[in-house]
Amino acid sequence: MIEDIRKTLVKYWGYNDFLPSQKKAMECASQGRDSIVVLPTGGGKSLCFQAPAVVMQGLTLVVSPLISLMKDQVDALTECGVPAARIDSSLAAHEQQAVLGAIGENKLKLLYLSPERLLSDGFVDLLKKTELSFIAIDEAHCVSMWGHDFRPEYRKLRMLKEVFGNVTIGAYTATATEQVRHDIAEQLRLDNPEMLIGSFDRPNLVYKIRRRADKVKQVCAVLDRHKGESGIIYCIRRKDVDNLFVNLSAKGYNVLPYHAGMADGDRKKNQELFINEKTDTIVATIAFGMGIDKSNVRYVIHTGMPKSLEHYQ
Repeated sequence: MIEDIRKTLVKYWGYNDFLPSQKKAMECASQGRDSIVVLPTGGGKSLCFQAPAVVMQGLTLVVSPLISLMKDQVDALTECGVPAARIDSSLAAHEQQAVLGAIGENKLKLLYLSPERLLSDGFVDLLKKTELSFIAIDEAHCVSMWGHDFRPEYRKLRMLKEVFGNVTIGAYTATATEQVRHDIAEQLRLDNPEMLIGSFDRPNLVYKIRRRADKVKQVCAVLDRHKGESGIIYCIRRKDVDNLFVNLSAKGYNVLPYHAGMADGDRKKNQELFINEKTDTIVATIAFGMGIDKSNVRYVIHTGMPKSLEHYQ
C-alpha cells in the first residue's frame, strides 16, 4: 500500500518522495497500527494522515480544535482534488446538510470535525453507520492536561476506542514532551502506539531576544526591516492585540487583528486576507497560527513572554 500512497503524493500534492518520518507514519495509518506523530511545523504532519486517507477504503475522520485550521486544510485538499469536507458552526444549515448527504453517499475521503461536534447528540450514531478507515487526532497535545493548550473536550475522545474499537487512531502534534506523549497514549487508550518523533533542529531560523522598552517602537523597527513581507505578531491578551493593531494602523502599517473575542466573520475574513497576501501582518493571540499553511512567513514577534518554553515553541 505504501507504493499506492507514494503515487497519491505525486498525483494530488506533486511530491515525489516522503519527508523524514512521513513514510513510517503513513505505514502505521494504512497498516492498522496506532501512532503518536510529533513533527515540527512544516514537517508535513497533515500529509501523514491525508495521503493514506485517499488510498484507504472508507472515510478518515479528522478531529481538529479550530475552525480556521479545519477551513485551511479542507480548502487545500479540495483544491488538490481530494474529496474532503468539514462540519462546524461557521457553515449554514444547508451547507451542513450537503456534507451529511455526501457522508451518506460515501463521497468523502476526509471529514473534519471539532471534538464538541463529534461528541454532540447523534453524531457518533451517524458515524457508526459509516465505514471509517482511520481516525486522526490533530493538534493532539490538546488531549493532555500537561499540554500547552489543554482542552477538556479532547479528554472525552477516549470514547473513540470504545465505540470504534477496530479503527486505527493516529495522534499528531508539533509540541509534545515525553510526559505529554505518554498522557496522550493513555487518555486516548491507544494500543501500544508507535512513537514517531521528528527532529526539531531548524537551522534556517534565527532567534533574537530583546528587553522590552517601547513596545510599539520596537515592533515598528522589525516591520521596517521586513517591508512588504509576511509576518505574525503575537500578544498575550486580546486587549493588547486591539491596542497594537490601532497603533500600527495609525502609523500606516498593513496589519489586521485576530483573536477569539472578534466576530467569526471578521476573524475568517482577516485570516483569508493574510493567506491571500492582501495584508502583510496579523496581530494575534495564540488562537491564530495553529496549522496555518503559509510558506512565506518571514518573521514572528512575541510582544509578551509566553508562560513556558512549551508555550513559546
